[in-house]
Amino acid sequence: MKVFLFLFTLLVAIAARGEKLALDGATLVYPDRNEVRYPHTNTTIVINGDRIERIGPKILEKGTRVIDCKGKIILPGYIDTHIHFFQSADLFTRPDGADLNSVRPYKDEIAWIKSHLNDVFARYIRCGITSVVDVGGPFWNFEVRKTANATAKAPRVAVAGPLISSVSREKLDLGDPPIVKIDSPDQAREFVGKLAAQNPDLVKIWYIVDKDHPVDGFRPIIRATVEESHAHKIRVAVHATELETARAAVEEGADILVHSVVDKPVDDAFVKLLKDRHIILCPTLVVFERYGRTFSHQLNLTREEKAWGNPEVIASLDVRTIPSDKLPDRIKSALAKPDEALDRIKKTYEVALPNLKKLEDAGITIAAGTDAGNIGTIHGPALFREFQLMKEAGLTNMQILQSATVNAAKLFGGDTGAHIGKIDNGYFADLVILKSNPVDDIANASDIDTVIKNGVVYPADSILR
Repeated sequence: MKVFLFLFTLLVAIAARGEKLALDGATLVYPDRNEVRYPHTNTTIVINGDRIERIGPKILEKGTRVIDCKGKIILPGYIDTHIHFFQSADLFTRPDGADLNSVRPYKDEIAWIKSHLNDVFARYIRCGITSVVDVGGPFWNFEVRKTANATAKAPRVAVAGPLISSVSREKLDLGDPPIVKIDSPDQAREFVGKLAAQNPDLVKIWYIVDKDHPVDGFRPIIRATVEESHAHKIRVAVHATELETARAAVEEGADILVHSVVDKPVDDAFVKLLKDRHIILCPTLVVFERYGRTFSHQLNLTREEKAWGNPEVIASLDVRTIPSDKLPDRIKSALAKPDEALDRIKKTYEVALPNLKKLEDAGITIAAGTDAGNIGTIHGPALFREFQLMKEAGLTNMQILQSATVNAAKLFGGDTGAHIGKIDNGYFADLVILKSNPVDDIANASDIDTVIKNGVVYPADSILR
């Protein structure tokens, strides 16, 4: 029966892709132009196959299927520019941070993740997210990209391979580690060559500093990684959450910063550096609260996450279900002092939110991303919590929509990135149709009626059935 349903769905998708569509009567939101175009005689979107053919008057060829969108709002499909498919967002997905192997062996966790990729794909589509960037994982990440490209109900996927790191994470190594410790510039160049053979969309550096790993000690490896990656025409993204690591990464030639600076306020020289180098920054605000809230049993999942997140993942996040003798000390401490967990989160946001506002005001390109897959950061609907936090930082509703569309497309990159994130002739027909206007209230961004990916129409309520 499952095989029959799969084949039926596939045939419907293939048939729909060849169909000519006209979306008529909607309000169109153009984040790239900072413009809202209200319905009139020149706002019909005509889709031919997987592309937008034109936006203009309702002059239709015979056989065109007209979809009445009166009272609806149409935007480009959302893009989450920071996710990890090798992580499920459940309690067992990062044993390097909370080792629960005695409850669920990590190899079983990875097997579950691999068997549920289609479910994750569908949850992104349900949220109007038609493209994602996986910013680092095992070499099987490249197979995930291949699978997504062959799956109708899946987002477009850009990927990086294993992270080039200043530290090791042995508990994540099952023979194809997502994080690889690199000890010299020559080793970095060799590893980039290995990655380049897989045609990655990005190379990712995990820039971790502590008393044993000072800021300057890793700079030669960053420099070598950037030089070798750029020689292969591959951009470099860097995880750097401290001001000085972020500054060093950009000075050494990085193209993208994939987290907010959370240790201190950004200074004017740093802002100028990012602007002069045309850096894209992905703030990933939501992930900074989710570990502490999960471990202290104070998780604040949104209604979207509860409705559209994987229920098995969400059920696992109740740390009270784990026998106390199997709880790692990190979780025991958080449960014993829950107010301290919330205080640390509060202090993080007291730095991160003003930093984001300062960078946005300075004209730095901000691309929305969640770091979904980390414990408590739910694949798909976590993006709407990210929107809430961006609003708290002081961004306008239109700026938030820009971050998840036109700006995010720049981070996605390549020929695909040049044809997503906008409603325009020749762009991929990746659209989200809403019942209410997010320019008025960003909470309306999740009021989804229909999602169109690659010209295929998915009524929202049917996607997860």
